[in-house]
Amino acid sequence: MDALAELLDGPRARGALLLRMVMEPPWAVRIEDRAPLCLMAVTGGEAWIVPDGDTEPVLLRPGDLAVARGPEPYTVADRPDTEPRARIGPGGSCTTLRGEPLSQSMELGVRTWGNALDGSAAVLVGTYLLDGEISGRLLDALPPLLVLPAGGRTGPLLALLGDEIARDEPGQSLMLDRLLDLLLVDALRTWFSRPGAEPPAWYVAMGDPVVGQALRLLHDEPAHPWTVAALAAKAGVSRAALARRFTELVGEPPMAYLTGRRLAVAADLLRETDATVESVARKVGYSQAFAFSTAFKRVRGVSPQEYRKGGGLPEQQGTLREERGVVTLEP
Repeated sequence: MDALAELLDGPRARGALLLRMVMEPPWAVRIEDRAPLCLMAVTGGEAWIVPDGDTEPVLLRPGDLAVARGPEPYTVADRPDTEPRARIGPGGSCTTLRGEPLSQSMELGVRTWGNALDGSAAVLVGTYLLDGEISGRLLDALPPLLVLPAGGRTGPLLALLGDEIARDEPGQSLMLDRLLDLLLVDALRTWFSRPGAEPPAWYVAMGDPVVGQALRLLHDEPAHPWTVAALAAKAGVSRAALARRFTELVGEPPMAYLTGRRLAVAADLLRETDATVESVARKVGYSQAFAFSTAFKRVRGVSPQEYRKGGGLPEQQGTLREERGVVTLEP
């Protein structure tokens, strides 16, 4: 499994919130759901994304795709200066700004929501509701808001998602989840391969014939008792050559990367399963729970038990450079 596939296996859609928002101006919706990722695509009319702070609003036209990285709030509206009349909170709850429920009054059909069934603006919205520590590297690689213009391979995927989103058939939720995943993967591949891109080191390293193979081994079998020598033998190079090239491309030595990978997997297991600390330790390559707990606390700042009780650490912040908070891929 390559690094991008492995990272996407963390925030992979599982019962994601998907809907078709249909609106007639004036309209504005305040997004405060703290979701890790949200994809929005305009299929009719126009929509503005208005981030908080000094960041400039971004206009979306039919076929444009935006990926918003949480947890910071933002507004989606017909115009940048339209005052919000609805608020989307955690879990997709919809209320007025005063907290009065709006979900039922704005339902327009199966996965269709808005203020007018024949509204001039239509936006497909897919929201990943859950995040995991294993997705931290991916989220760190994204700006708060990225926009891909209409065209490319996302067009057919958007058309298929738009056709499926209002259906109510057996297995529909699973199908929509997978379509959302495909759309996200394609958007990220397009983003990381754009002209002038500065993709994260792990993404570039995956294309290296030596380091890429070592990364795949560490991702496929994090619990294996790897050594630099063992990885080098698999990659067909000397120990020194692998250590030097791995550190140069990835930004950290192989064993440091392995430790981070193991503890990321462990964090997901602690959050998402009832497995004991001893069991989690064995699953990620530690023969002793004490050694695992020591390593976990050194890196995460809390013990495995405290991490599980506290629900994890605060959201990580992005590290890519962007201009005025928004990064847009030009056609």
